[in-house]
Amino acid sequence: MNETSHQSRVPDTRVAGAPPRRLVNATAPIARALAGRRWVPLWALIRHRGRRSGTAYETPIAVVPTTDASIVMIGLPWGAKTNWARNVVAADGASLRWRGRDVELVHPRIVDGAEAVGFAKAPFRPLLKRFPAAIVFRRG
Repeated sequence: MNETSHQSRVPDTRVAGAPPRRLVNATAPIARALAGRRWVPLWALIRHRGRRSGTAYETPIAVVPTTDASIVMIGLPWGAKTNWARNVVAADGASLRWRGRDVELVHPRIVDGAEAVGFAKAPFRPLLKRFPAAIVFRRG
């Protein structure tokens, strides 16, 4: 259940504050191998289905630590139109392989970077200020 190559590529448009495309492409195999492992707490795999095709995908993402344990937040450095984010909003949820466990996520909501800062733990706030958006879920 791996993501197809069309979704693993980074969009051609550059968003201010987003990581450099070359860095993301170079680290993608490492992120995919480590995401969801118990001993890698920031990286996870979000499992979702294509909103049109119904194809199952696993996308490595970075979970942003929040001040509320019932909330899971993922930064969207390329903005709200990221395919996997649009998929989980359309499905009203997703599954997350995080810290070696499966977590059901419900009621996804895309927020702008300024609102995301309010959910994040203090050390992560400066990073989120640079992101155009984030997606916030409730644990299911």
